[in-house]
This record gives sequence, structure tokens and C-alpha cells, in this order.
Amino acid sequence: MIILRLMMLALSCSLLFACSNSPRHVHPDFAPSFAEQDIPEEPPVPATGSIYQDAQHNLTLFDDMRAHQVGDILTVVLAEATDAAKSSDTSLGKSNSAVIENPVLAGQLRTIGTDSNLGFELGSDQSFEGESASNQSNSLQGSITVTVAKVYPSGNLYVQGEKWIQINQGDEYIRLRGIIRPVDISTNNTIMSTKIADARISYSGTGATADANRVGWLSRFFLSPIWPF
Repeated sequence: MIILRLMMLALSCSLLFACSNSPRHVHPDFAPSFAEQDIPEEPPVPATGSIYQDAQHNLTLFDDMRAHQVGDILTVVLAEATDAAKSSDTSLGKSNSAVIENPVLAGQLRTIGTDSNLGFELGSDQSFEGESASNQSNSLQGSITVTVAKVYPSGNLYVQGEKWIQINQGDEYIRLRGIIRPVDISTNNTIMSTKIADARISYSGTGATADANRVGWLSRFFLSPIWPF
């Protein structure tokens, strides 16, 4: 009975831990800069009979279509690629020796008995060798369209957004936020992810495939620094 209770407790803890690690579809750090219900509805403008109607105020011929104000959208081209390697090698050695001959006391060489003397030798030898290596690389290609959430006094734009894609039994999502310069936005309203300052880019997924690739909570405990052995 006690074993059954312990198993039920462990199962409940694992379920709670799994639920707490599941990403939310709407994250406050990547949420849209304005909600849909905050967009006011404009009343219809009656037709005047001319070619260019007053209702067509969004029709522009020479305006710059690049994002520059809150609510504008632009596309970020993901081109992240990093490769890092580090290695170290240390070797230390130390050797000591000391010899004390048979002492001379009161003008005579002193010995113990007929075959032994009071001389002795000391010696020590120490060595240390250490070696370590570390390699890490990543690559992320794709694109995501985000919105301008804030315009700084300097003119820089704070952008944020997320994209969810449902595939079979799981979801994949990309989240991005950071600060960009308007001069880095191309004429087709795109910008490279490498030109985003303070960038926060997340790419992950949920569902059966993501759960199968996730280490269990008990295994993570044994692999964590908390485990003393």
C-alpha cells in the first residue's frame, strides 16, 4: 500500500512538472503589441463619384512601405549559425631530493653499531596532468514576421512576435524579440536576424515528438549539479 502511494505521488509530481514546462501558445514577452479588440472600427465613407475616393486613404504611390511605427509588420530572415570550440591541456611536475650524510660529532664520524650510520635520504616526486575539450555549434534558417511594439526616442524599433505551426500530433513554434535600426530594414521590408540587438530567439515544439526527446524528471535530477555523486 505504501509503495502504491509513493508511485501515485511520483506520477503526480511528474505530471505537474511536465505541465509547468509546456510552453504557452500566448507568451507575454512575445504577444502582439495590440489586441484585436483594441482596433477601432472606422465608419464607412460615402462615395463621392471621383476616381480617388476618400476611403482609399491607404493608397500610396511614393510612400516608404518599410516598418517605422507601432503596429507595422516586417519579416525577419533567420540566418543564425555559430560554431565554438575550446580546449585546454595542463601538465605539472615536481621532484625533490635531499641527502644527509653520516654526521660528525665531537670530531669523530658517528655510526650505529658496526654496519649502520646516522645518514639518511629524502625524496619526493609529484605530477599532475589535465586535459579538457568543448565543442558547440548551432544553425537556424527560416523566417518569421513580427510587429513593431515600441519606437524608441533614438528611432530604433522594438519588435516581437511568434509563429505556431501544427504538424501531426505536435506544434512547432518560433519566438523572436529584439531591437532593430530602421536603416537595416531592406526595401522589401525584411531584415536579417543577425542585425537584431538584444535578440531573444526561441525555436522548439510540443507534442509526442517533443516529449519523446525530453529527459525524464528523475533522470534530470541525477544529471543535475544537485546530485552529489
